[in-house]
Amino acid sequence: MDITIYHNPKCSTSRNVLDFIRSAGHEPKIVEYLKTPLSREDLKNLVAEMGAKARDIVRAKEPLFEELHLKDAGEKELIEAMAKHPILVNRPIVVVKKGAKRTIRLCRPSETVKELL
Repeated sequence: MDITIYHNPKCSTSRNVLDFIRSAGHEPKIVEYLKTPLSREDLKNLVAEMGAKARDIVRAKEPLFEELHLKDAGEKELIEAMAKHPILVNRPIVVVKKGAKRTIRLCRPSETVKELL
């Protein structure tokens, strides 16, 4: 099983998810997305594979969300904003690959990760 976590070490939920993964005996690939931002294409692909919309992974409570007037933004605008301002990406997003199957989920609350392991 290959696991990737899009992680913000300053976020307690993200730290808890990482702890759950490790306590289950896995060492994930850790992507600190604030240091290594996701491209527009990466974000579009993650959202599509999740079967979600960009709005499902944007941090609407982040002050920058309000400053950028994203309340009524569409899919393209939200993806663009998250690519340009990675702080707008909600976390942690976990990708689990078992064989050929990939499952991607925003793990909020942190216990959600247990369903993937």
